Amino acid sequence: MHPAKFTSDSIRSRRYFLRTLGTVAATFPFMARAALPSRAAGVRYMGDFTAPKLEKVKVAIIGVGARGSGHASQLAAIDGVDFVAICDLHEDRAQRAAGEVTKKGHKPKIFSGGEDAWRKMLVEIKPDAVFIATPWPLHATMCIAAMRAGAHAFCEVPIALTLKEMWDIVDTSEATGRHCMMMENVNYGREELLYLNMVRQGVIGELLHGEASYIHELRSQMENGDSTGSWRTIQYARRNGNLYPTHGLGPVAQYMSLARTEDTFGRLVSFSSPAKGRALYANKSTKLTNPEFKTLDYQGGDINTSIIKTALGRTIMVQWDETSPRPYSRLNLIQGTKGTLAGFPNRIAIEGIGTGHHQWAENAAWEEIAAKYEHPLFKRMGEISQKMGGHGGMDFLMLFRIIECLRQGEPLDQNVYEGCFWSAVGPLSEKSVSEDGMPQAFPDFTRGGWKDTQPLGIIG
Repeated sequence: MHPAKFTSDSIRSRRYFLRTLGTVAATFPFMARAALPSRAAGVRYMGDFTAPKLEKVKVAIIGVGARGSGHASQLAAIDGVDFVAICDLHEDRAQRAAGEVTKKGHKPKIFSGGEDAWRKMLVEIKPDAVFIATPWPLHATMCIAAMRAGAHAFCEVPIALTLKEMWDIVDTSEATGRHCMMMENVNYGREELLYLNMVRQGVIGELLHGEASYIHELRSQMENGDSTGSWRTIQYARRNGNLYPTHGLGPVAQYMSLARTEDTFGRLVSFSSPAKGRALYANKSTKLTNPEFKTLDYQGGDINTSIIKTALGRTIMVQWDETSPRPYSRLNLIQGTKGTLAGFPNRIAIEGIGTGHHQWAENAAWEEIAAKYEHPLFKRMGEISQKMGGHGGMDFLMLFRIIECLRQGEPLDQNVYEGCFWSAVGPLSEKSVSEDGMPQAFPDFTRGGWKDTQPLGIIG
C-alpha cells in the first residue's frame, strides 16, 4: 500500500475544520451526532487491520445461486485457495457448484438440506474465510456467526439492512479480530481504478462533489423463478428509499477517502418519486414468479435521489432506479477544482488538458489520457481478470485481491466500517423519505478512528 499524498495546506485546513466542527454542530443541531457507543475494553480498531498471513486460505461459501456460483468458480482458480466447503439451501445448486470447483482440483464438502446447514459447516470445517452470497436479510447474521467461528467474512452487498445490524457487525469484527468486508466489486472496474489513481495524483485538484447511481432496469427479475427477484421484489414493495446504493457510492467514497483520514460521512437527505412502474409491470406480465406480485402495494418509489454532505462540506448525489426503462448507468462522476472525471459514457474534462475549454475528452481522447494514468493493479491483473470474467473482470479482480491480502497479511482494500457507511444509505434514506426529506446523521461506525485511518493507496 502507498498512502495518498496531501499538501500541508490542505491537511492544516482539514484539521482546522474538524476542530471547529463541534462549534458548528452546536449552532446547527441537525449536524450533531448522537453520543458514540464506547469501544469495549480489549478490542481493536479495524481500520488498517492486518491479519496474520495465511499461506493457504481455506475457503467456504454460503449460497451458490446467481452470484455465489460465479464466486465459487473464480475463487477455485486463484492460487493459494483451498476450497473446503460449499453450502446452499438447495442441494442441486450445491452439487453443481461443487462440480465446477472440483474440476479445478479442490474437494469441497457439501452442506445442504436445511436452513441451518451453514452453521454446521462453520463448526465442522472451521474455514479461514467465508464468502456469503445469500438474500440481504441473512447477511448480518451470517457475517457475525462466521467471525465468531474464527473466519474472516466476505459478503455480497449490502452488508446489512439496519443500523443496529451494522453496529453488531462492527462490534463483532473488533472483538474477534476478523475482517468483515462487503464485496463491492465495482471498486475494481478499470474506469474506477483509473479515476482513483488520477485523484490520488492530484490531477483534478481538491475534490468537491461526486455523483453515483445504480440505474438498472430489472423488472424482469419478478419473473425469474426462485432467484434474486423472488425475494428482492418484496423488499422493493415494502421499503421506500435507496435500497441499493453501494455500486455507485463505493468508488466515489474511495475517491474522496471518506471514513479515512481526509473526510467522513456527515448527513443525508432523500426523496423518492411516486411508485408506479413495478405495479404496471406486474399487472401486464404473464410470467410472474409469484402471482401475489400483482396485488402487492408497492411503496418504493421508482427512483430515489439522495444527497450526502460530508464533514468537510463536500456533496455526493446518489440515485437508485431498478424500475424505469432507461439505459444502465452508475454515473461515476468526481469533480474537483481542476476538472471532472465521469462515466457512462467515459468523459474527462481537465483544465489545460484535452480537447478545449468547456469540452469533454471522450473516446480516443479519453483513452489517450487514460493510458497515462492506468492503475498499476489493472496493468498487472487487468488482462487475466477480463479473461476470467465476472462483470467485465471486476469480480475476479476483487476476489484475487481478497486472497492476496489474506496471504500477504495486508489491510483489505475495503474495511468493515466502509461497508457499513455505504450500506447505511439504505436505512437512512428510508427514514429521510418517511420524514419528507429531513436530514439524517450518519453514525460514526469508526468511533472517531477514521481520523487515523490511511486513505486507500495505489496498489501495484
